[in-house]
Amino acid sequence: MRQFHKKRPGEAAIVSEADRVIARQAPLFASLPPDLSDALIGAAHVRGLARGETVFLQDEPADHVFVVLEGWVKLFRIAPTGAEAVVGVFTRGGGFGEAPAFRGERYPVTAEAVTDCRLLQVQARTLLDRMRSRPEVALAMIAATFHHLQALVREIEQLKGQNGAQRVAEFLISLCAVSEGSCTVTLPYDKSLIAGRLGMKPESLSRAFARLRDAGVRVRQNKAAILDVARLRDLAEEDRAAAWSRSE
Repeated sequence: MRQFHKKRPGEAAIVSEADRVIARQAPLFASLPPDLSDALIGAAHVRGLARGETVFLQDEPADHVFVVLEGWVKLFRIAPTGAEAVVGVFTRGGGFGEAPAFRGERYPVTAEAVTDCRLLQVQARTLLDRMRSRPEVALAMIAATFHHLQALVREIEQLKGQNGAQRVAEFLISLCAVSEGSCTVTLPYDKSLIAGRLGMKPESLSRAFARLRDAGVRVRQNKAAILDVARLRDLAEEDRAAAWSRSE
């Protein structure tokens, strides 16, 4: 795992051209005119975090919006029972924190680095100030919020319409660099977080991996070897009723 230099308090990293390219992919910046996105990205800071380090805590003032430049970040809430409910997991080009920053509220979740990572952080005040002269920023914030809403709808659809093995199959397909043939992927973070992201218990995830062997999937440590990506996609998209007897 690449080790990132941790900045001293108050020290900011320069936004490189490579960072700008990644940041422009984020929902917040993708819809903005190039001059405006470049100005906002140029006014941001790059922050390096080690695995397990907190980005922000639930109920802290939402004073920044973030884009992942490298690594993985999870958003979660702690239930009254003490259980961790994973709300989202973001990697390169993914943004978060727009909605509470837009409304001047507090973060409704905690954000934590799942791996060593680098984040672009934009001051909410900078975005809100720019809205007065460039209404496009407000539209971009709304578009980013809608993007997150669509993602939540897809996750609910998965929970309601797919069994555990199908959810795991779709997750593995999302990591594949090819659409057919064989493929070996690296699980980007630990299996307990994968289970939480897919709305499963760790033991249910283990059973799902075992049941996917019949579909040509072999998991060893943090590697998953997929014999036929198209076959796995067929399983993920199969009607739940037809797949129930094999995968539940």
